[in-house]
Amino acid sequence: MSALEEKLEAMGLRLPEVVPPLAAYQPAVQSGSYVYTAGQLPLVDGKLSVTGKVGAEVTAEEAKELAATCALNALAAVKSVVGDLDRIARVVKVVGFVASASDFTGQPGVINGASELLGAALGDAGVHARSAVGVAVLPLDAPVEVEIQVELKA
Repeated sequence: MSALEEKLEAMGLRLPEVVPPLAAYQPAVQSGSYVYTAGQLPLVDGKLSVTGKVGAEVTAEEAKELAATCALNALAAVKSVVGDLDRIARVVKVVGFVASASDFTGQPGVINGASELLGAALGDAGVHARSAVGVAVLPLDAPVEVEIQVELKA
């Protein structure tokens, strides 16, 4: 078990099995010293616990927790490619999508769930650039989706 996985466990979290692709793509790919994940939904044991739009059926606080689940799934996808999460030098970029009610404008606060988890788990190496985007709908009617880009140690 990597030191990062031990840190996650100390935080009361467990790294899940990688989420199988829902279509024709890979959960993550490596190019040079970078790993790019596909968009990760907040699936737990293959299921969404909540569906719908943030600001309507889903509260911003619920969605923030779901974004953290997405980040855990993204770390699992990275591990599926590199084998050892301690190879992560830093998280470079996070992109978060929030299925939003038409009047919801709190996308950055929702995606903080992913950013805060990565920062708590990786410290300074978890600080990253980020986009938080509101969208009309996401796959499976998920409220949130997150993808990450990480740089690996030389």
